[in-house]
Amino acid sequence: MKLLLVFAVLLVVVLLWGPGSGFRLNRLQDFAGTSPKLDIREAMAGRMISEGVIYGPSGKVASRFVAEMQGDWTGNSGEIGESFVYDTGNTQERRWTLTVSDDGKITGTAPDIVGKVEGQQMGSAARLTYRIRLTEEAGGHVLSVTDWLYLMDNGTLMNRSQMRKFGITVAELIATIRPVE
Repeated sequence: MKLLLVFAVLLVVVLLWGPGSGFRLNRLQDFAGTSPKLDIREAMAGRMISEGVIYGPSGKVASRFVAEMQGDWTGNSGEIGESFVYDTGNTQERRWTLTVSDDGKITGTAPDIVGKVEGQQMGSAARLTYRIRLTEEAGGHVLSVTDWLYLMDNGTLMNRSQMRKFGITVAELIATIRPVE
């Protein structure tokens, strides 16, 4: 019985403080007052290019991609189109519809999003959460996603995302999003 209790405590510690726990400990308030100030209506407007790597649950590279993006905004509402080309040669299209309120709250949808995107921008960062349905080729699973976007001084956005299933991290994405002149 004592051994089971010790095992249960260790399992909780590993799940809460194991790999990726620092990601979950980020707080948007930590970026209040930081600069450059991120406004996704500006940072994700016009033509952009994104290069990224997706890591599987073991931390091994599972996929790489390059995406061409186009952001078009009218006031607080916008659409961001993404055209992905993966290292396998597979392609994928996504079109986000987003709204940013005056206090920095972000809501939105996309065809492969289950429910709504919810987020907030503050200082030089933004945090988005949503559930995404993977393509059938990728298993068709629905994953819970947390995106962190960080605006760099040169206008590049750094994107770090974690994807979870049943609370367990199954993938992580690191990508840049840069304006194209």
